[in-house]
Amino acid sequence: MVDRLWPRAKNLAPSTALRKWFGHDPARWKEFRRRYAHEVRRHPVELEQLRALARTDPITLVYSARDELHNDAIALRDLLLAERLKPRT
Repeated sequence: MVDRLWPRAKNLAPSTALRKWFGHDPARWKEFRRRYAHEVRRHPVELEQLRALARTDPITLVYSARDELHNDAIALRDLLLAERLKPRT
């Protein structure tokens, strides 16, 4: 679960302040993604744990928003995929 309201991956969910600022406004989507990426990267252990799970098994990112294109799970999925493409050190 990637939603602060259903805290299964609370540290990887957007902060309450960021979630409220975004308000699922598509006009704020690009900036939301930038800010959210900054927040997620402050929790490298949890991010790597999720990435490790995704490498071995399918994962499901669940969200509670009505907008299927502009939500936490989509942003996190894109972060995971982008990070996966970077070379490991």
